[in-house]
Amino acid sequence: MEKNCGTIDRVVRIVVGIVLLYVAATGMVQGIVMYIAGLLGLIMLATAILAYCPLYVPLKINTAAKPK
Repeated sequence: MEKNCGTIDRVVRIVVGIVLLYVAATGMVQGIVMYIAGLLGLIMLATAILAYCPLYVPLKINTAAKPK
């Protein structure tokens, strides 16, 4: 599993993930939207921590710095 998320990408994912989890946990949204927000928040945090996004592979996207 090669890293394909760069630093800025990871920071954005962490911020968005925390916001989505906050929205879901505080009840700002109700019903199915709450569960979707929570799940997306967890996915964003996981991909940021692992520095790997499975969706980037078929799209051939790589925001990680290239090794010298």
